[in-house]
Parts: sequence; structure tokens; C-alpha cells
Amino acid sequence: MTRILLHGGYVHAPTDPHASALCIDSGVIVWTGDDDAAVHFADNADRVVDLGGRLVTPAFVDAHAHLAQTGFAATGVDLNGAASLHDALDRVSAHARATTAAVLLGFGWDETMWPEHRAFTREELDRATDGRPAFLSRVDVHSAVLSTAFLDACPQVTRAEGYDASGRVLRDAHHVARTGLFALQPQADREEAILHALRAAAGAGIGMVHEMGAPHICPPRDLETLAALSEAVAIGKRPALPEVERYWGSLDVAQAQALGCTGAAGDLCMDGSIGSHTSALHKPFADAQTSGHLYLDAAQVTAHVIACTDAQIQAGFHVIGDRAVSEVVAGFRAAAEVLGAAAVVQGRHRLEHVEIATTEEMTVLGSLGVTASMQPMFDALWGGEDGVYAQRLGVDRARSMNAWASMSKVGVPLAFGSDTPVTPFAPWAGVRAAAWHHTETERITARAAFNAHTRGGWRAARRDDGGVIALGAPGSIAVWDVPGDLVVQTPDARVAAWSTDPRAGVPQLPDLHPDVDLPTCVLTLVGGEVAFEESGALT
Repeated sequence: MTRILLHGGYVHAPTDPHASALCIDSGVIVWTGDDDAAVHFADNADRVVDLGGRLVTPAFVDAHAHLAQTGFAATGVDLNGAASLHDALDRVSAHARATTAAVLLGFGWDETMWPEHRAFTREELDRATDGRPAFLSRVDVHSAVLSTAFLDACPQVTRAEGYDASGRVLRDAHHVARTGLFALQPQADREEAILHALRAAAGAGIGMVHEMGAPHICPPRDLETLAALSEAVAIGKRPALPEVERYWGSLDVAQAQALGCTGAAGDLCMDGSIGSHTSALHKPFADAQTSGHLYLDAAQVTAHVIACTDAQIQAGFHVIGDRAVSEVVAGFRAAAEVLGAAAVVQGRHRLEHVEIATTEEMTVLGSLGVTASMQPMFDALWGGEDGVYAQRLGVDRARSMNAWASMSKVGVPLAFGSDTPVTPFAPWAGVRAAAWHHTETERITARAAFNAHTRGGWRAARRDDGGVIALGAPGSIAVWDVPGDLVVQTPDARVAAWSTDPRAGVPQLPDLHPDVDLPTCVLTLVGGEVAFEESGALT
């Protein structure tokens, strides 16, 4: 195993706040301190790195990712930011001319941003692709538009609930279409997409991802591929990659165990999404005559939580709308009545998204030790009085969404992620988004958000040793070029000035004000091994 010494920087080590150097040996942090003492660790080091004043932090954790989809999004047509329906179709047409892929894939379209205020149709997609199979996912990845050639290859889609003759698929039809897509894609392509995503994660300073697999999201073989990649890294047959905690979003606990998963959890869907009008609400959407769709009820939640607790793996659910949250909280509460609250707390179960919850529901989750795995960029992109959430739900309902501060106040553990490819691997952007929530009362400090995106991700996977630079912790770190200053972001001006003075020893972080550029990663170590390095950045 490698011994690496890094010196001459600023090390974000809460127990050693003035550290400027650290040493990692055999995958574990064995020392932090100042540059003068660092010379004692240089002689036996395999590599000595001069940080040049750069920042060292624990590597980030992305607590909600879809790796194969992320890899495919990188090679498919990017529809994020398309100015109009016709701009999107022009992008699709150009991509169709440039690729020989068996299925044309696209990600990121959002009709709420277009002057036409509608999705493209199957016929329009057919013309843009010259009649080829195509699957274009909306930005929330909970609905899509399919071409005629794709439907001809997967005719079962047209018989599923949620299919529309325009080519738009929601709910069950969307799930069936995804299953059809798996059959059309060579497994080698899926493996390459997974590798592409893991390398991109490392390049973003991420040392661990939580893969949210599920029958409607990926074939089980993807999880087997991830296990094989981890084994290959462990025995030295592959360079280091981010660690992967695997989840299987299914009520089938035995299958999750057979796949070696951390939990039968993740995208086990209670409901859908706000953007696709499929999240389950108590009151109808403001812009559609529907209250969304509930896929599971409280009784099913109760049974699943009991089964997972008995099996000693994590339970968890994708849950967004307020009706879905009510059902999942009722299910957890009933499970606690059967098992005892202590057993549920010990299970350390989790929920994904949890976007609309009451204070009482949050309090129940906090009392039962349920982690809220949330995505700060959702508010950054779709929050605010003019955002998609306000369009879909009205301003009052939208204002209370993604309640990080309220969650924290009642003891709900937070873990942050991207839901990539919904939003990209960009952890500093996520930290900034949490600190600058559109609703001021739901903002948390940059330090709290940073902890949720580092140590919170380890704890969400029931691993308590990582996500921090401390003696004995895993040697998973990231080195950053920071364009601005290192600061202590205080909640408000009433905080005493001494807490922001470097002499106080309060760990500093980059200035993440929205007007300041974000840090860029130059080195990521996972277990003390290089998973990413910017060429020529370090000596």
C-alpha cells in the first residue's frame, strides 16, 4: 500500500484546525500537523506532494446517484438549457447524425423553460431522428418521450398505464420503457457508462457514491458490475475508483441481500416527481388536474421496514409529495410500534428527497433515526417564487420545500447528493445551494452542509469512520484550487467576531457566496490511492 505525504496547504481537520500537512499510510490517515513536523514523515513516503497552499478536505460523498444513466447522459444528447422545443429537437437531430448508438439517448429537457410550454411529440422526434429508436428523458428522469422505432421494438410500453399516443410515458409505462431500454443496450456499453460516471465523480472530488439501483432503473447486473469493479480495485487490477454503496429499491429483501446491497432502499418509489406531475399530493397540482400518484401505502412501508430491520439491512424509500411523506411516516411509526423504537433507530433507515414534510413528520423521522438523503441543487434549480416548484404547487407550498434547517432542528440526520444525471456531480455547488436556500429560514451554514455532503454520506450508509480528516480515518481526501478566501460562514451578523478569527481554530471552508467561483479539484485519493489527478497541477 502507498504512503503519501502532503504538505504546504490548509488541511480541513476539525481536531487539528491549524494543520498544514497530513500523511496517509496503507489507506488510513496516520498523522496531521504542521510543515515543520512533516519532515519526519518524508523519508519513507512513496510520494511527497507540495500542496502549494491548496485546501485539503475529506472527499465528498454523493448519497444519491444513478451511475449508468450518468455515463449514458455524458455520451447522449444534452438537452439541459435548450432555449425552446425547436432548439431541443435541433440538438437531437445533430446528435442522431453524429452517433451510431443502438438507441439515441437524451437527458435534461424541461418544457417549463420553453416558450412553447409543452414537450415535443413522438412525430416530431421521429423526424429529428430520421426514424431511429430514441428515448429522451425529462430533467427529473420520471418521464420521457419515445420515438416510434423505440415503441416498435418495445410494444409492451403502449399497453402500460401512463402511456400517451404522443410518445410521452409516465408511471408504469416509463418503467416498462426503461426495462425495454436495458434489453436494447449491450452490457459492455452499460459497463463503460458506469466507469465513465465513476471517473467523473472522482474528478469532482467525490470518494464515495451511493448507487440507487432499482428494477425500474437498472438491471441487477449493473450492481454485479459494480461489485466486480470494486474487487478489481481491491486486488490491484484497476486504478482506484470512488467507493460504491449499492442499494436495490425493491420490496424483495432477499434479492437485495443476494446482490450484496447495503439496503433494500433508495429509489423504492412511494411516488414520482413534481416536474412530471407524479408526486403524490394531498391537494391537486396548481397547474394540472391531478394529485399525482401513490405507488406504495403505509401498510407496505410498515412490512418493509420490519423485514429490513429483521434482516439487518437498511430500508428506505423515494418520497417527494406531502401525501407520500404522510404515508411513509405512518408506516415507520407503525413499524416502531411492532419492533420498538430502539430497533428502528438501530436500523438506521433512510429516505430519499423528502421534499414536502410537516414539522410533526420531521420530528417522527428524527426520533426514529431516519436519514434524509436530499439534493440541495433541486432548490437551486427549481425553487423560488418563479421556479418550477412554484409553478407546479403554488408559491406557499413551494416555499416550505427541501427544509434542511427544519430537519436539522428536530434531529433528522442529513446526507446530500446530486441524483445525477438529474443534476451533475458538483458537491461544492450543492453545499452553496444549501447555505443559500431560496427560503432564508431553511438555510443552513456552509459547515453543516459540508458535513452533510461528507460525513453525512458515510453515516447514511451506516459507516461511521469516514468523511473526516482525523487519525485512523480512511484516507479518502480531495485537494482543491480555491479561487476565493477560506472563511467561516456564520449564520448571521449576531455571531461573535472571535468565531471567524483564524486564531479561534474554527475550521474554514471556501467562500461559497453566489458571486464567487467554486473550487476545482486537482487530486482525489480513495483509500490513499489516486483516483483522479489534474495533470501538472501538483509536484
